[in-house]
Amino acid sequence: MCLAGPARAKGFEVADTSWEGTSELYALAQKELGKARVEVLAAADFERLGKNDALLVLHPERELDYNELSAFLRAGGRMAVLDDRGEAARFLARFQIHRVEAPRTPTQSLRDNPSLAIAVPAVEQVAGQEQNRHPVVAGVERVVTNHPTALVHPNLTQVLKIPALGEPDATLAVTGIIAKSGRLFAMGDPSVVINEMLRYPGNRAFASGLLKYLVENDAGISRGGKLYILANDFGQKGHFGGARGPLGELSNLSDTLAELATELDKNGLPGALSVLLAVFASAGALAWAITYSSRRYRRSAPRYALAPLLVAQGGLAGRAAVLTAPTTDPALVLLELRSALSEALAQRVGLSRLASPEQIIAELAKRPLFDAARVRQISELFRALAEGQAPILARKRLKLAHARLADLARKVMEILDEIEQRSPI
Repeated sequence: MCLAGPARAKGFEVADTSWEGTSELYALAQKELGKARVEVLAAADFERLGKNDALLVLHPERELDYNELSAFLRAGGRMAVLDDRGEAARFLARFQIHRVEAPRTPTQSLRDNPSLAIAVPAVEQVAGQEQNRHPVVAGVERVVTNHPTALVHPNLTQVLKIPALGEPDATLAVTGIIAKSGRLFAMGDPSVVINEMLRYPGNRAFASGLLKYLVENDAGISRGGKLYILANDFGQKGHFGGARGPLGELSNLSDTLAELATELDKNGLPGALSVLLAVFASAGALAWAITYSSRRYRRSAPRYALAPLLVAQGGLAGRAAVLTAPTTDPALVLLELRSALSEALAQRVGLSRLASPEQIIAELAKRPLFDAARVRQISELFRALAEGQAPILARKRLKLAHARLADLARKVMEILDEIEQRSPI
């Protein structure tokens, strides 16, 4: 993993010691966890992540890599995403966590400013006693927010909420278990942990609880991994678990191209590259023009002189061509087989060619043409061939394996052969 360099500091960055930086959060993490277990990154190298490590992501300005991060979480990793209007929305949506606007009239706010709403732990009251407080907010009474967004979710554990007046309370933070092993924590306000906000006791207690939650197991025992902090415009590379071989190289190339595309989208093409691409495009156009202008003319026969395709012909040949074409709906073949079987059996037992399969089966049961077991097989075959009716009526293509279709056709041909052999001469 790459250590953060001495680039220009900005909001949410550890290098920023101003009011909107997170240098205080970094110092708190080193104090709580030890300096050796806390590392600030400019790029996340997923290949070096271990299942006991944890990620603290603040206001990402690039879309988070769902495939690698979900693999990390499924393996047992822990991750906290604190973001209000950054690029984490699509990643969180994969876990059914969605952003909504925070309440306009919170029950409590700092200096009566609704943009500085007060969030409180989400707890249940049973017989006047508090129940089920999450360990992240074990020592928290209130958290001061700063222009937060709220979250909605179907079934994750609510950790912090913003009580409101005249409107529903809003969820500020949630957490959930991923694949019975990992933990994902999401919060709609990264400003809660900036330097200015950590002067409030509740915010500092929340930050301390979150840091411990990320590196300790459910019994409060250290998992032995590291905490990596990423903020703003950080890179992402590698593959969790260390993918190798041609597929791994191809995936690395895909990641590189995706990152290049992101850079080009943000900064545009460099001047030299623009000129080079223009030269290549001009050379390609010239080569195409020369190739096609120098090609010798070849006469082609007029369409009226060409033999018609089998599928365009009528009669038996055209029908056979349609039914055997690779693009033909298997439902049509099933109906053709059903019709052939029905007509042959109806003729053999003296019924009308329009007789239904039920009438044919009833008549077969009365005659010694087939034994009882064979009659049951014929009845089951009729039911299988009837699968083609509903898709045709609904104008949908039937999904049927080629092997299954071939097996049904073989069974129909066997019965037709038996009928032929038992017909009176």
